[in-house]
Amino acid sequence: MPPFRVLVVDDSAFMRKIISDLIERDELFTVVGTATNGRDAIEQMKELDPDVITLDVEMPVMNGLDALKIMMQEGPRPVIMLSGINEQGMKETILALESGAFDFIRKPSITNAMDIEQVRQELMKQLHVAMQAKARRAQWEEEERLRAEAGRADAKEVKHAPPAAKTTFPLTKPSDLSSGGQSGMKQAKPKASSAAKPERSGKPERAEKKLPEPKEFKKRVQKLPASQPIEVRRTLESSKPAVQEQRGIPDAGRPDMQKPASAAAAASDFSSLVAIGCSTGGPRALKTFLEKIPGDFPAPIVIVQHMPPKFTRSLAQRLNSFSSVQVVEAEHGMPLQAGHAYIAPGGSHILVEQLPSGQLGIKTTDDAPRSGHRPSVDVMFESLMPLTSLKRHLVLMTGMGSDGAKMMKKLYDAGVTSTFAESEETCVVYGMPRSAVELGCVTHILPLHEIAPRLVQAVNNGK
Repeated sequence: MPPFRVLVVDDSAFMRKIISDLIERDELFTVVGTATNGRDAIEQMKELDPDVITLDVEMPVMNGLDALKIMMQEGPRPVIMLSGINEQGMKETILALESGAFDFIRKPSITNAMDIEQVRQELMKQLHVAMQAKARRAQWEEEERLRAEAGRADAKEVKHAPPAAKTTFPLTKPSDLSSGGQSGMKQAKPKASSAAKPERSGKPERAEKKLPEPKEFKKRVQKLPASQPIEVRRTLESSKPAVQEQRGIPDAGRPDMQKPASAAAAASDFSSLVAIGCSTGGPRALKTFLEKIPGDFPAPIVIVQHMPPKFTRSLAQRLNSFSSVQVVEAEHGMPLQAGHAYIAPGGSHILVEQLPSGQLGIKTTDDAPRSGHRPSVDVMFESLMPLTSLKRHLVLMTGMGSDGAKMMKKLYDAGVTSTFAESEETCVVYGMPRSAVELGCVTHILPLHEIAPRLVQAVNNGK
């Protein structure tokens, strides 16, 4: 099978050469063209139709951000931004992620061979995941198309079917009724009484209909290294399917959440806390999420977004510019307040702990990365375990890998108030949410635009 086709865009001839050489070292990718500015890149994209594009942020004639916006309109495909570490470059990178860029890497130092190798590893990881995500998206769209066609065919058969004979059925106990099945994309939302209990384990009662996978990318994606996160695999093969959303239904099978308030919670002005984890696609997802959170939200929001040092400050500033809640980059010793969102600083773990004042606040550490991440969602979630007096609400949104899923499962079993996962239909990469869904520890599986309204409802209702 032919390799994936890459277009490299940078105004520096030397940097174009470096990036092209790094990519060509992987036999699964080939550089089909280069461009010197955004305008040239758009023309090359139309002519060469590459699978993926690497795009410099700062360029003459037309910069990367302006070019990206046109690319997303005229020929959407994965675009990986190459960013400098100066302040302007970081700000424009955040805007690019918000505008649809798949992810970004920092430009390598041309005088440091070790740095170039580190950048190569990160670049190839991003290219692999981008192709996996693109293939999975094509598969999802094909499955949705086939489902829609099957639905229309079923409706047509029902319309032309002869009248059914009138039949009298015996009364049936509610417990005898099936709760229905679930798909890997959109989760069913069954109606239930307030006394019902969400399913925690077992096989779906309606089997997923096996659908043909799209031919595009299939064989090439199968050649990607097994060590990479394979987000394109089907998600219904887990022996522990996700708990489907039960609107307003407490989980009677979990420990009682109404425990005596701790001194730390009593000293704070809130009784609920929201913790969010995300990675690839996260900046755009956080923008959509925070736009729907009201300024008088009665809980603090603690966020881990996988991102290098310095970039998280630009992210917090950008999110704060359109959010009703106050968004800041978290600092060690900072007390938590309701109506505030705290972004973990890049390169540091973040924990929620009791401060010397008695309030709950932020602790940052430089401990070793966990599962390759610092900050780590699992580390942040783990710090919430002893905070049993708080109503804890956990959210996992788009991102590769499984960071956060393991601790979400432990917290779910221990008795947190609610757990949310972004559904596949809106994820840039369906990795972290999928891992939690497969562990059976998610009570609300929702598309991105529905998460914030449902979370606000859960927090306000104390559920």
